[in-house]
Amino acid sequence: MTTQLEAIGAAALQSEPPSAASAPGRDWKRLPRAILAFPAWAWLIAFFLAPVGMVIWFSFGYKPGMFGTHANDVLSLDRYAEALSPTFFATFQNTLWVGVTGTLIILAISVPFAYWLALKAPMRHRGILLAMVMIPFWTNFLIRTIGWQIILAPEGFFSQVLQTLGITDGPLEIMFTRTAVLIGVVYNYLPLMVLPLFVAFDRVTLSLREASKDLGAGRWSTFLHITLPLAKPGLIVGVLLVYIPLMGDYITATVLGGAKGNMAGQMVANQFQTAQNWALGSAMAVVLILTILGTAALAGLIAWLGTWPMRARRRLVLGVEK
Repeated sequence: MTTQLEAIGAAALQSEPPSAASAPGRDWKRLPRAILAFPAWAWLIAFFLAPVGMVIWFSFGYKPGMFGTHANDVLSLDRYAEALSPTFFATFQNTLWVGVTGTLIILAISVPFAYWLALKAPMRHRGILLAMVMIPFWTNFLIRTIGWQIILAPEGFFSQVLQTLGITDGPLEIMFTRTAVLIGVVYNYLPLMVLPLFVAFDRVTLSLREASKDLGAGRWSTFLHITLPLAKPGLIVGVLLVYIPLMGDYITATVLGGAKGNMAGQMVANQFQTAQNWALGSAMAVVLILTILGTAALAGLIAWLGTWPMRARRRLVLGVEK
């Protein structure tokens, strides 16, 4: 019986048509799957790695005379020393203050709003509410910022309302200050935090929250131990989407900040466009990039250390249960 089955199997294998993989015109299937990522890698190399590499290379050069932009025949770190001089270092401090403070304010506003929008708002109204969040993106960034210049002007409507209500004794003196820049960046970058948080909160299923409540957890305990940890990926994405472009923003600082609200992005742009000192501008850009990476890594380390007691307690509880 076994011999007959083996013979039938051998005959079937001999009469089996050639596989699809070996058929003519199907050789492209043998290509490595990584080739699908080639367009993304090409885009990344052409429009990110290559420009950043050029900026780093220019930062080791110098400005050759009044009409030259850069030269790299003599390499040095002098431009970095110049970028970190007291004259420019104060601008980096102001940029860091605006970036961190603005990101924290946006986070404080976005978390409750995105939570309400994803879990509490009526389903039939969510589309309209999300469209209202996206409406600022349908307007040019510069026009939106100029709109705040009109609102915050000393003779503007907002200033007149405050004087009418008796909140201020005179015109509102907030234009061309660091506070005006902070208001502008919070308004401009708020949707970039709301949307990832909305998606993250929307993926937290109702069954998990109900199970937490059934086990005796209150609303705050459920939010802190169930909802918020599950939404952590969206939280991280939102913080990065806001913090990185905010640190390099120079339009808001130019329109609303003036001399008191100067930021590093504005300073870099001035070196490339006005002073024509590409070497110093590149060094400032590299310092700004390192500042962004360093503060982001430090924030991640602080967040990890802050949640360590909770993780240790969880391991302890699981160990006791075992």
